[in-house]
Amino acid sequence: MDNYKLFVRVLVSLSSLLSFVSWVANADTISSSSCTQTPYPQICNSFITSNPLATSKGFRDVALTVTMNQAQLAHNHISSIDLSSFDQLAKAAWADCLELSNDTVSKLNRVLLSNSWEDTQTWLSAAVANHQTCQNGFMELNSASFMSSLPSILLSDFSKLLSNSLAVNKQQAASTLSGGRKQPGGGARRLLSDGFPSWVTAADRKLLQSTTATAASQAANIVVAADGSGNYKTISQALSASSKLRSGTSRFVIYVKKGTYKENVEITKSMKNIMLIGDGIGATIVTGGKNVQDGSTTFRSATVAAVGDGFIAKAMTFQNTAGPQKHQAVAFRSGSDQSVFYQCSFQGYQDTLYVHSQRQFYRNCDIYGTVDFIFGDAAVVFQNCNIYVRKPMSNQKNTITAQGRSDPNENTGISIHNCKITVASDLKAVQSSYKTYLGRPWKEYSRTVVMKTYLDTLIDPAGWLEWSGNFALTTLYYGEYGNTGSGSSTSGRVKWKGYHIMTTSDAQKFTVPNFLGGGSWIGAAGVPYTSGL
Repeated sequence: MDNYKLFVRVLVSLSSLLSFVSWVANADTISSSSCTQTPYPQICNSFITSNPLATSKGFRDVALTVTMNQAQLAHNHISSIDLSSFDQLAKAAWADCLELSNDTVSKLNRVLLSNSWEDTQTWLSAAVANHQTCQNGFMELNSASFMSSLPSILLSDFSKLLSNSLAVNKQQAASTLSGGRKQPGGGARRLLSDGFPSWVTAADRKLLQSTTATAASQAANIVVAADGSGNYKTISQALSASSKLRSGTSRFVIYVKKGTYKENVEITKSMKNIMLIGDGIGATIVTGGKNVQDGSTTFRSATVAAVGDGFIAKAMTFQNTAGPQKHQAVAFRSGSDQSVFYQCSFQGYQDTLYVHSQRQFYRNCDIYGTVDFIFGDAAVVFQNCNIYVRKPMSNQKNTITAQGRSDPNENTGISIHNCKITVASDLKAVQSSYKTYLGRPWKEYSRTVVMKTYLDTLIDPAGWLEWSGNFALTTLYYGEYGNTGSGSSTSGRVKWKGYHIMTTSDAQKFTVPNFLGGGSWIGAAGVPYTSGL
């Protein structure tokens, strides 16, 4: 009997050894045939051949798993860094990196469970944005020297693994489509009979369509009132209470009564499907003044930040009152996937609205600012919005957008559709003293389009501004289509390789159904939207 057991163990050991040898041989085949198709084949070869993660997975799944494992290692390293040599500014930047690396691990975990090409590309793109934002914090607080505490796996190798994963996922989707098969997670894109796409629920639609305070109050799970007439006096208190009062991740409505709320608010990753409803623009106001000049990172300067997915805001004003002299100062930051903003106002100067990452939709909103005041690396559409350019500091030029796409395979960009871009009251009298541009390229593959939009006289004939010399001018994608108004003439526009006067076919790619993955979540939120051009 003992000999028989020994024989079985030997067979099992031999079987395991043969499986491992087979995996290594397969990994070598994968690396030589597939890694050459990635932006960084050397990194691809190095990590895949040295990490026997799974014997039965295809190249895409192995590549994503390797990237996920490295993200976890990076987060572990950041968590364990000795901060004794860090000054306060470096610690602020480090805190951003800790939160962002944790979020990246969550995103990549979701990627491993997803069979949707669109979702995977969105979450990988968000991971890229997180990686860039971590580094930005150290740079903008003049703490770049402390980045040496972060290993190359975080600064360079991991960035390349993300880039490879984006490329591999996109290539597989293209292969699937070319083979006549349905794109993973593609689904049918349909409109509801009332003209809304099927994005959120009928209950959400009803809430967003309601026009009375009574309706909002009746639907609310919590009422916030600065005068003490509600359940809580601050939004932050209400959000904290929501975690205890709700069950699961069903829609949770917080009605914020008329008043001014001086607080910094954060809708955290665990706070999914939160809806804030106010009493209207200029009635319900959330205000703060954090800024980079006074020691905050841009990321952390937001008066209100939403990270939990499915966030909706209606009928509210979000302000950062730091002023132009304080430079970067965010009124609202959204990293919430499938977030919706309806009848809201965003007021600041430089960096007013941080569309940080993932899929976002803005309808009938007002955005005020001066320099790069709509910026970030989300896939975002603005429809029927008013964009007001304010008076900057005397030595500044106004730039409406600064889109942060740093990889050509990210599915991100800013689409401004059927909006109005005009001068704010404080700039009107001195409009001729300042130049105003539609945007400038924050990152190498910056992507922004302006379509069917009214452009007032303040838009410079060149339309777009360089970031630094020739940086990104051949790799960016800036486009215009069917704009009107005295600032819409394209005869004097820049001659960059990356600038396009778009065809109808080009413009269709940046409509809600095509750019936001169908947009079904928007209509479900109760927000009207234009499906085509």
